[in-house]
Amino acid sequence: MATLAVVGSGCSIGGGSSNDLSVIALPHDWCNYGEMLSTFATKTGIKLNEINPNGGSGDEIEAIKANKTNKGPAAPDVIDVGIAFGPTAKADGLLQNYKVPTWDSITATAKDPDGAWYGDYYGVLSFEVNTAVVKNVPKDWQDLLKPEYKKSVALAGDPTASNQAIQSVYAAALANGGSLDNAQAGLDFFKKLNDAGNFVPVVAKQASLASGETPIVITWSYLALADRDALKGNPAVEVVIPATGRFGGMYAQGISAFAPHPEAAKKWEDFLYSDEGQLIWLKGYCYTTRYDDLVKRNAVPADLKAKLPDVTGAVFPSSAQLDTAKALITGKWKSVVGVDVVKK
Repeated sequence: MATLAVVGSGCSIGGGSSNDLSVIALPHDWCNYGEMLSTFATKTGIKLNEINPNGGSGDEIEAIKANKTNKGPAAPDVIDVGIAFGPTAKADGLLQNYKVPTWDSITATAKDPDGAWYGDYYGVLSFEVNTAVVKNVPKDWQDLLKPEYKKSVALAGDPTASNQAIQSVYAAALANGGSLDNAQAGLDFFKKLNDAGNFVPVVAKQASLASGETPIVITWSYLALADRDALKGNPAVEVVIPATGRFGGMYAQGISAFAPHPEAAKKWEDFLYSDEGQLIWLKGYCYTTRYDDLVKRNAVPADLKAKLPDVTGAVFPSSAQLDTAKALITGKWKSVVGVDVVKK
């Protein structure tokens, strides 16, 4: 395999004998992963095995646990999980340490000092609204309780397993009397939403948004904007960053401690954190943990920077706060809200 040089990143990707890489839970419309995967495969010649593209962070962790001794296609080499899953995965011995060549430019507060996990990108929770169905677009969390939004509001995941859904509940807490130390208010809000008949207990997708089954979806800003672009006005979609409760949710990379293809996994991480990889994520409306460094070096084209959503005022919980909130929300969702969120 020829060595791959990544322009402007200060790193090279090449060497090693592995010609395969197993990734997991990477939908192609999530943070522009479609372009990321195809570009990486073309540049390296590495064959990609895409496991459970629509899985959640919990599914990724379970896949590592279930395949510790399995070197076959069900075993992931790398994971991309909600950052709260990083420290626990490390504590459980599921991740191996690795520092990419651009390690020093990753935000200091968004990485494990040993290199077990490292933040990659973030957005804020937003309302993705089908305006062909919803004429009065909600602007803040309290608006979602209005009678006009009966059978309209959905989550983009199961809040007992999906990082996105868990943090949607957490974000609702911030706007409804809670705080980063009190996620209970988010559970209480969703109970009100469900009791009002406004909550639709299915995992929302682009198709359910477009059909009107879930005309208001609480989802990451970058996913909502990608849907808006993909639908091309059929139907028209408006993406709202709520006035309050602006919650910044970061995801993190890690290499499985039991990775069947560890050298390919390192090449993948090197590419993600190269300038080229970072710009691919930015094209998907995702802020990255190297964004400040890129801007400082004028490495972000002006038109690309202008398309990024306004996340002014977003707050980011600490790892400890995330762990506490995750345990509360996953443990009490059913008893407090009283409904299962199901995939269709």
